[in-house]
Amino acid sequence: MRHATLRTATALVAVGALALTGCGGGSGGRSEGEGGSNRAPTVSLPKLKGQTLQVTAVWTGPERENFTKVLAEFEKRTGAKVEFVPSGDDMAGFIGSKVAGGGAPDVAMLQQVGVLQEFAKKGWIKPLGPAAKKELSANFSKGWQDLGSAGGKSYGVYFKASNKSLVWYNTQAFENAGVSEPKDWKGFLKTARTLADSGVEPVSVGGADGWTLTDWFENVYLSQAGPEKYDQLARHEIKWTDPSVKQALTTLGSLFGAKGLLAGGNGGALQTAFPQSVTQTFKDEPKAAMVSSADFAAANIGQTKAKVGTDAKVFPFPAVGKESPVVTGGDVAVALKDNKASQALLTFLASPDAARIWAAQGGFVSANKKLDPSVYPNAVFKEIGKALVAAGDDFRFDMSDQAPASFGGKPGQGEWKALQDFLKNPKDVAGTQAQLEKDAAKSFGN
Repeated sequence: MRHATLRTATALVAVGALALTGCGGGSGGRSEGEGGSNRAPTVSLPKLKGQTLQVTAVWTGPERENFTKVLAEFEKRTGAKVEFVPSGDDMAGFIGSKVAGGGAPDVAMLQQVGVLQEFAKKGWIKPLGPAAKKELSANFSKGWQDLGSAGGKSYGVYFKASNKSLVWYNTQAFENAGVSEPKDWKGFLKTARTLADSGVEPVSVGGADGWTLTDWFENVYLSQAGPEKYDQLARHEIKWTDPSVKQALTTLGSLFGAKGLLAGGNGGALQTAFPQSVTQTFKDEPKAAMVSSADFAAANIGQTKAKVGTDAKVFPFPAVGKESPVVTGGDVAVALKDNKASQALLTFLASPDAARIWAAQGGFVSANKKLDPSVYPNAVFKEIGKALVAAGDDFRFDMSDQAPASFGGKPGQGEWKALQDFLKNPKDVAGTQAQLEKDAAKSFGN
């Protein structure tokens, strides 16, 4: 499978998404009728009355609530009953145990390209049927189709996409400290120090969820080492003991190892889960001034009184090298059972009908070319969505999500664990590199 690359998309997504952060609008709150389900269907679905469908995903809180609205529309249109089964963060382990026990769910929302590849090789997932494949090819660029393929067959629908190279900040905290949006890493650290001196802890890090740390590393690495090195490291064509990795970890350590820059200190960061890392930045009495997170953090901001575009704004991840990075991610729907209901849900998720339901709620971006951007709840997300579609095949995907799950996608092991240990001891660059390489070599088999 070809790994899609990011070039012009960096400018498109970063500038297009961020130029309008001064625009008002909340993170969601629309009813389904406001851009949701009360529009003429664009895709025909079969009648499935009496059939039950199990769907699993990692989503919790507002993300789960919004996905449930998508599933409710599917139920309404088909007559099927859909049961949502939370997987927890270890999707690969969860599915593996269910397959072994003979009780696999019908459809799963995977986060890692590497996991999709593994599941395809094991025969755990089923190819898209004719209707789903037709809807996918009509609505998504080849790059997104390729990411959902393995061995020349189409398996997945990238229902939810994301820009993972944003820093959300509390505008009141910035105003109180007299600082503005930093453009580069040096400016970012200077801004963080000024915020600390003003009396607010600068940077919130959700270190209890290892994937947030891989995002930090990938953004620094892509900007500093460049796209060619990024692709080589993603495929383990260069070792994690490479000097470019040392440089990136050293750079990241200038934040993680600096006194007073992390909310709660390093120990507090390691005990902070992703949702809390966002909400604590925008509470009435904030515990941090900024948090590096993808666009989907808007859903968590929506749990506070803060409004996206006014109280909560974003700027591009600061440039460590010549340009700010942009890393994309996504959730891909795959069928573990080849039945009529599973294929119908995949067909629905490939349509603009499904995408517009969640898009209207906020905290969601779609690569679906047929989705009307007017359904997004504010100008920020409208521009992110338009830029993502305009980028076509020209984007770069999350590095850890491309790796085998044992390295890039499991709590307590591989990259997640090594970077959590690094957050605990940011001075141990060499030890972190050695552990990353040991784990990567084992998982990649080279």
